[in-house]
Amino acid sequence: MVYRFRVILDAQDDVFRDIEILEEDTLEDFHNSIVNAFGFDGNEMAAFYISDDEWNQGEEISQFDLGEELDSVRLMNETTLDSVVSKNQRKLIYVYDFLSMWTFLIELADIAEIEDGRDYPNLMYVHGQIPADAPDKEFVADKNEYDEDSDLDLDNFDDLSYDDIWN
Repeated sequence: MVYRFRVILDAQDDVFRDIEILEEDTLEDFHNSIVNAFGFDGNEMAAFYISDDEWNQGEEISQFDLGEELDSVRLMNETTLDSVVSKNQRKLIYVYDFLSMWTFLIELADIAEIEDGRDYPNLMYVHGQIPADAPDKEFVADKNEYDEDSDLDLDNFDDLSYDDIWN
């Protein structure tokens, strides 16, 4: 089967690419397709994140294992698309270049049959030009994460224990 994805740059302007890729290809193959489709040089680190329907970032699937523990993270080159994407799990987030934070919202648009004579991955459609610099991101805490009714005095850290601050 062929997965047809829309890969959307998380920006104010509409910039997206539609990519077809085989279901048994790895996330590393998909990463390479995205890099090529958007014209990046491919020299920066990247990661995929499983997402829910509201685009909340879930489990990371990394390009490299930088952890000290064995099997501490799923890796792109060991993870097939069909193991993380399905009719019920349609969304991923992709981040390229952790200094610039190019962020893409990826949605499975269709699952189709393989077409004879077509090479995969296949860039189906291109819309919009990628800007020279990554769009700015505004990182905001959940509304209830720092409730004003909290017992913690965030203006006076001297009275807080280590556990209050770091745990």
